[in-house]
Amino acid sequence: MTTPTFSLNNGVTIPVIGLGVFQTPPEETVAAVRAALETGYRMIDTAAAYGNEREVGEALAQSGIEREDLFLETKVWVTDYGRDETLHAFEKAIGKLGVERLDLLILHQPDIGNFEKTVAAYGALEELLADGRVRAIGISNFTPALLDRLLAETEVVPAINQIELHPYFTQVASREANAAHGILTQAWSPIGGISAYRGTSAATPTFTNPTLVEIGERHGKTTAQVMLRWHIQRGTQVIPKSTRPQRIAENFDVFDFDLEQDELAMIDGLDTGARGGPDPEQPQPSFHSFNIPEA
Repeated sequence: MTTPTFSLNNGVTIPVIGLGVFQTPPEETVAAVRAALETGYRMIDTAAAYGNEREVGEALAQSGIEREDLFLETKVWVTDYGRDETLHAFEKAIGKLGVERLDLLILHQPDIGNFEKTVAAYGALEELLADGRVRAIGISNFTPALLDRLLAETEVVPAINQIELHPYFTQVASREANAAHGILTQAWSPIGGISAYRGTSAATPTFTNPTLVEIGERHGKTTAQVMLRWHIQRGTQVIPKSTRPQRIAENFDVFDFDLEQDELAMIDGLDTGARGGPDPEQPQPSFHSFNIPEA
């Protein structure tokens, strides 16, 4: 099947669902990406900081799928912020991925303690976009206030803002701010895994939430499938992560049912307001202890 797509603000299209490889060990990445591509995924999200860009590239090369039929996204880490540093980060990324052009390149985090370098890094993304070396550019983990700061100092509106987003943390204000600027919201941890493995959110993981279980039973679907369908119907692009072929296939099987409006509202109502990941508006000194290796 042809995966449905969302249109970015520059006319580029992105599949509504892709495979995320956050915390996927390099030695498991090739098999996971191959399984996803064989299932029908055509979009992969990785990052310099994940340490598995090279393995993603190997899987893409082994697949035999034409490059123009794949959507490849990666991220620049904060230690590579600054104009020249970010331009070099692009070279490191394509060297590891084995490609000449990226479909989407985004900044991984705002660097609160050195926001001028964040702005300079985004300026480098704008240069790469103008040169045709990337098809779209974006950001990740930017709150509405931080988005406003960035927009005030740059020219190109980001195509995407990738944020923590799941039924326990619905980020209404961020989604509305993104939409107001024509920015597509992309969800990391879209099925709430972070609330389960870090234990920082509600006591009942999303996977066993009674409301989600009940909605799933109505449609003959798992809670993960219900959550992914909720995102897609709310206009959010999703990048669920798994290394298990069965789960990878299950996460892709979300196009044969629709949630009713009352079901969407029930899921909206599960929000706890509890963030599982780092607060983007607080300095994160530990981010600067990790440097990205050369290609």
